[in-house]
Amino acid sequence: MDTDLLKTFMEVSRTRHFGRAAENLYLTQSAVSFRIRQLEGLLGVELFSRQRNNIQLTPAGEKLIPLAESSVMLEQRIRHEVALADDRHYQFALGATPNLWDAVLQQELPSLLRRPGMAVSAMAHSSSTLVRQILERSLDLALVFDAPKVDELVTQEVMTVPLVMVASEPTDDWNAATELGYVLVDWGTSFGIQHAQEFKGMAAPVLKTNTGRIALDSILTHGGAAYLPEGMVAPHIDAGELYRVDNAPEMTRQVFASYLASRKDDELIADILKQFVAD
Repeated sequence: MDTDLLKTFMEVSRTRHFGRAAENLYLTQSAVSFRIRQLEGLLGVELFSRQRNNIQLTPAGEKLIPLAESSVMLEQRIRHEVALADDRHYQFALGATPNLWDAVLQQELPSLLRRPGMAVSAMAHSSSTLVRQILERSLDLALVFDAPKVDELVTQEVMTVPLVMVASEPTDDWNAATELGYVLVDWGTSFGIQHAQEFKGMAAPVLKTNTGRIALDSILTHGGAAYLPEGMVAPHIDAGELYRVDNAPEMTRQVFASYLASRKDDELIADILKQFVAD
């Protein structure tokens, strides 16, 4: 199937507007409409319900979204692999949740990029999307906080990330720290369960996010408190910009690596996993 049709479908589904999709794709609006009709004809279904100023996905359109994303990613990977083949490069696709990139992986990228003969694709997605991409072979390795239970995957623990509560003002009491404006970061399911048990009766957070970087920027700019990785906040503690809340429970998150079971003997994956385990 022509991926240009899928890309057009994805842009219309994102903008919910044929005119804006056309502008973003550098096409005429009639060309976008023609591509969508062509795709609907190939599939034999309607993908959008078209009402004046209200374009919505049909159930068939909703089902097509993840499949279209996977197809486009697979095409991109094929192009990368073929283009790099002459230089004997290997395109390695590494994925993780956004908060894991913030907590650990951003610092690891330079060492991965220094590997001779390897080009890296770094992706940030939800855990469910990462698992699907591994199964569809558009991703080589995924790092997540909550281990997926999928028979086709090998999953192993590779590291532990300490999380500490920090505040924008010095205080030894977590109650006082959270009253500064608490930012709740989604560090995964087990963190959420432990957090709920440890902080019963805590006031509602002023901000919820699944990205540690957003939480850090928020409390540095506007004040407040949050649980963040020790490595991320250490420079700000040393600079006197943030303060560790000593009586707050210290929490840790285990990081798991997942890849296809058929690749359990892959030397490159084993070598990259050693780097994370060593850290």
